[in-house]
Amino acid sequence: MQQVKTKRLGQILVEAGTLTEEKLDMALKEQRQTGEKLGMVLQRLGLCSEREIARVLAGQAGVQCVQLSEIEIQDEALQLVEREFAERRSLIPLTATGSSLRVAMANPLDLATTDELVRLTGKYIEVVHAPESEIRDAMVRHYGQQVHDSGEASQLIAKAQKALADGLKLDQADSPFIRLVDMILGNGIADGATDIHIEPEEKVLRVRYRIDGALLQAAVLPQDLLPIVIARLKIMAELNISESRVPQDGRILFDTGRKKVDLRVSTLPTSHGEGIVCRVLDKEALIVGLDKLGMSDDMVKRFRRDITKPNGIVLVTGPTGSGKTTTLYTALTFLNKPDTKIITLEDPVEYELPVITQAQINTAKGFTFAKGLRAILRQDPDIVLVGEIRDVETARMAIRAALTGHLVFSTLHTNSAAGAIPRLLDMGVEPFLLSATLVSVVAQRLVRKVCDECGAACEPNADDLELLELEPDMLAGARPREGAGCSLCRQTGYRGRLAVFEYLNVDQEIRRMIVEGRDAGAIEAVARARGQAGLLHDGLAKFRDGQTTLAEIIKVAS
Repeated sequence: MQQVKTKRLGQILVEAGTLTEEKLDMALKEQRQTGEKLGMVLQRLGLCSEREIARVLAGQAGVQCVQLSEIEIQDEALQLVEREFAERRSLIPLTATGSSLRVAMANPLDLATTDELVRLTGKYIEVVHAPESEIRDAMVRHYGQQVHDSGEASQLIAKAQKALADGLKLDQADSPFIRLVDMILGNGIADGATDIHIEPEEKVLRVRYRIDGALLQAAVLPQDLLPIVIARLKIMAELNISESRVPQDGRILFDTGRKKVDLRVSTLPTSHGEGIVCRVLDKEALIVGLDKLGMSDDMVKRFRRDITKPNGIVLVTGPTGSGKTTTLYTALTFLNKPDTKIITLEDPVEYELPVITQAQINTAKGFTFAKGLRAILRQDPDIVLVGEIRDVETARMAIRAALTGHLVFSTLHTNSAAGAIPRLLDMGVEPFLLSATLVSVVAQRLVRKVCDECGAACEPNADDLELLELEPDMLAGARPREGAGCSLCRQTGYRGRLAVFEYLNVDQEIRRMIVEGRDAGAIEAVARARGQAGLLHDGLAKFRDGQTTLAEIIKVAS
């Protein structure tokens, strides 16, 4: 039955012109490997957006597709369905009128859930459809933020302490230690954390979550639970629990109940015990589609043109955590076709991409970027991704690959797009070879987005204007916004992040400047004169549209 439904969804997307038969076949092959729903696979591969799939599902079920942000949800309707049931079935009640209850469902074809709603409420159920992400946001707005109630955490901590005093073993069934660690990880994932920090101090074990780039305080555990919590995490990550003197790296595939999330685990010996950081790699959070990256329309056109060239080097620069991997994976997903051989060399492989061959370097075993790239070129690739250019040997191999007819993607840690050129020349790359192969450089940073729920029009901060040397009349026509703080954004005024970009297209004039050994400032000046936007320019454009604030732009582009 499920297979018929899957084929039908894919075929409808093909008939609607949203999907080609070739891309549907790719998605179905990926689905057979991962076991995910087809809709989730299509989104992850960048083949369809959530809203496009929503319209198809609604049409398939013969129901209306709604936008929940435009609907006033009644409290009396919410009271008819318990939050736990609504979360488990991905639905939210909207309005109750007489004997009818209108409900938005992520899967309007789920007749079993509709029947269960009839039994629970005693009402006729009118089903409409909304994307699952919109339903989750509406739940937070109307049911309230499900925090990780300090009472529940306190109870678990107390039980864990008692179990420790009673000599309970970690591997005992229904161990409170296991439930405590699961709560720490599960709460962080539910809150949208990119990193979960477990930090030992003199008297406590502190847990913090990095959300939208900022560290937020979570649970604080008594220090005596440190050994058992660290041991549990190391067991989950398949690390050596008897070794605490050297750093270790591992991986946890954590089941939240709704999905499985990949956690990359890193330990570090500190003065008060081992600290652990878990990097959350959530496939559902990957941006899909070049138009979803946040580039301007003109920049998307340039980027699409450059990444579809038959050979050359395209670089993405920026500090750690600036979204470089997301941009590169989005480009590879756009280029991924059954007739194209794509090979990546990464440290580490953050997300597994279908059809693409991915290799992870191992410097301890001598498998470096340079050696890996040399081996990759014997594998007959069309497109190559080198995770990072760290030395002259890797840089020269990348140039050799570009000269022999390959399209090469890679990253560098530089402060600007133009700064990538002197960095490579300083490494020892010959100017004429770099000039012949470099196609474009993208620099990027991440800034926090103004919360859509509590964001409102505001006046620009005078101090921020002064720091950026802007006059108020220079912002004529701008629509600045700031968030007041709400449950959806955890009172920060921000929710989510977006990228600001700088694009350097290497044209004939810049190629000449590379051969002449000109500095980054001169190259940047020529690029600006030709209308190529810088980080500050792109950031201000997003500020003018009310997407972010001047304070955020100052952090990354001042």
